[in-house]
Formats: sequence, C-alpha cells, structure tokens
Amino acid sequence: MDALTRLHRSLAGGEDEEWQEDDILGDTEGLCSLSPLQRVYAFAACLVTGLALMMLSLIVFTRPIKFALLFTFGNIMAVGSTVFVMGISKQLRMMFDPVRVYATAIYVGCVAFALIFALLIHDKLLTLIAIICEICALFWYSLSYIPFARRIVSDLMVKLCDTEL
Repeated sequence: MDALTRLHRSLAGGEDEEWQEDDILGDTEGLCSLSPLQRVYAFAACLVTGLALMMLSLIVFTRPIKFALLFTFGNIMAVGSTVFVMGISKQLRMMFDPVRVYATAIYVGCVAFALIFALLIHDKLLTLIAIICEICALFWYSLSYIPFARRIVSDLMVKLCDTEL
C-alpha cells in the first residue's frame, strides 16, 4: 500500500495496522508524539502560514527591510513545514544529500544574509540582493527534487544566453 493511500485512510479516520517506521508519515523519531493526522494538519498550517507571509510581503515591497523579514520568515516556515511530514532527521539527510548540499548551503547562507542585512545592517540594497539570491537558491534547491530538472534548466539558460549563432 503506498503512502498516499495511507494518508487518505489517516485523513478519513481509518486505522492502518501496517505503519512502518520508514513511511512518510510513520517516522516520529521519538521527538514528536503527534498522530499522522495531526502531523498533516501541522504541515498544512505551517505551509499556509509561510505562503501567507510570503504573499503579505508583497504588500510592503517598497519597504525592503519589512519585505525581507516577512518573505524570509515565510520562506523558512514553508520549507520547514515538511519536517512534520517526514521528520527532522530525514529532512536534514535529504537537505544535505550530496546532490543538493551546495544548493542547501547557498539557500541557508542567503537566508542568513537577508536577515543580517535587514535586522542588523539596515541596508536596503544589500537586503534586496540577498532576497533575490534567496529566491534563486530556493528555486535551484527545489529543482533538485525533480529528476533531471536542474539539467534541463541549465541547458535552457545556456541556449537563451548563448551569444554565438
């Protein structure tokens, strides 16, 4: 039985005796005593909150520091929401997998720089540059979960930016 069927049964209230520890919703790692349904609700709540913060940040786009704070915290909430679904150790293993370790490092670095520039330095230009880099790093990081997506995007960018005819 696949994970989506188990998720559907969990949401519908049915019990499934075949939960295994490595299933997408079965691994609580001893740190979280939430039921699978509660974990799905927590995932949805964090994701919706993160997306709402990112959308609200567009309202204050002309105020780069406020924009950076709302956008970055929304971004962290949206990316971190998957911890409720797969657990923190699996999330970290996937983030620091050799395929996406550089994308993860660049993304985390851009998030840190955006917060430093917004909260400590109060430099609007550096904050906007860090946010743009953060968006690009998150896009590249997200592509690492789709087979061959990074190669396709790289090839497309080479073709679009090629000046030789």
